[in-house]
Amino acid sequence: MNSQLEETYLEAEADIKNGNYVEAFRKYEMILMEEPGNGPTLNSLGWLSKTQIEDFSKAEAYYKAAIASDAQYPHSYLNYATLLTDMERFEELEEHLQSCFRIPNIEKSWVFMKQGLMEELKLNFTEAIAYNEKAILMAVSDEKIKDYQENITRCKNKIELSKNHKKWIEQLRK
Repeated sequence: MNSQLEETYLEAEADIKNGNYVEAFRKYEMILMEEPGNGPTLNSLGWLSKTQIEDFSKAEAYYKAAIASDAQYPHSYLNYATLLTDMERFEELEEHLQSCFRIPNIEKSWVFMKQGLMEELKLNFTEAIAYNEKAILMAVSDEKIKDYQENITRCKNKIELSKNHKKWIEQLRK
């Protein structure tokens, strides 16, 4: 990306932080006219599509294009994982998270945490705890370790609660 496009990209990112989504969208579109395969821009358009327009299929297309065009840009992988989680597409999410382990600049503790969240949403609390423990082992930030410990505490509470709702949980798993 040349310096003019980089400046436009940074302006668009600032627009997002200030809630000027339409202006950010226009700037991203302008960047893509000059450089159609710009990974960070495609990722940002995916984020806008998901969070502001709530067009999940368009967001998915942007994220996939961003990953295809810039395989080392980590944010596209992270945002795509969040999209798959929100859509409860767990088989695809598991495959995607496994691919994230092969990307050097993706924080591995985050990948384990996402696996834990997936298991928690599937009501597999013991597995969720195990993934969060792995996340703690890979984390280098005290703040993230605290977050992962809170995830473990929440899952332990859910294990206790689930004892009162065994039949309901069995029905959900069918």
